[in-house]
Amino acid sequence: MLELQLDLFSDAARRSDFVPESPQAPLAPAELDDEAFIEALAQSRLAESAQLAHEAASRRLIAAVPALADSCLRLAGFGIDRLVPEQAAALEALAAIGGREAAQAVAEMIARATFAGPTLQLAVNAAARLRASLPVDVLQSLLRHPQPGIRADACRCARALPSVIKLLIECLNDGDKIVARSAACALGTMGRVEARPMIKNLPRHASSPDVIEAAVSIADEECVVLLGRIARTAPALADSALDALESIDHPRAETIAASVRAARGQTENAA
Repeated sequence: MLELQLDLFSDAARRSDFVPESPQAPLAPAELDDEAFIEALAQSRLAESAQLAHEAASRRLIAAVPALADSCLRLAGFGIDRLVPEQAAALEALAAIGGREAAQAVAEMIARATFAGPTLQLAVNAAARLRASLPVDVLQSLLRHPQPGIRADACRCARALPSVIKLLIECLNDGDKIVARSAACALGTMGRVEARPMIKNLPRHASSPDVIEAAVSIADEECVVLLGRIARTAPALADSALDALESIDHPRAETIAASVRAARGQTENAA
């Protein structure tokens, strides 16, 4: 369960024995090979960690995951009311690197209450992007979090467990529309019919790959028609909607997909 942490940035937690770090020659991370870069990242000071995290992200360097996690853990307890930039840079790097190791690292740090305040929101967003598997008690806490952004991203991390499904169904009535939409997409992807009424309305106003993916598992004739409309009228999502139609076992889906394909062929021939 997530726990409230001491804000080490607050006036009450100032340290009188703080000693500034001694100046060093500036790093040139791009000039280091991967092995030297990992060593520099593992030994980095706070002033260098964000710069090194950006370089790790640009290289998509999986071997950097443990050092990036360590840089976050060193700052656990900071930032109840403000963003911790070093943690933010490390989280963005982990999300950019991707993969099982990065997802597991982010999930474990969230479970250990490494992040607070605005940085926690970034961490849950990174977990959602990585499709990280969070412990059930942590996920339940995040789905009830007072910040709607955290609730919305927690929906994207949800798994098909009874206690989690119950909370997602409650989130369908969330006062924040983004949270409700995220919950509907999560439930739809699980094949839960409770999401169908909202999913049917979402494509008209908030089409996205998540909505299309959710519609596939619970598609009825009305959902199929809506996917066809997206395939015809939303160029950025047309391919995703057409793929969705072709994956749905419904006779109307096959007919609409064939019609969209034919219309595309005519347009391409005319051009």
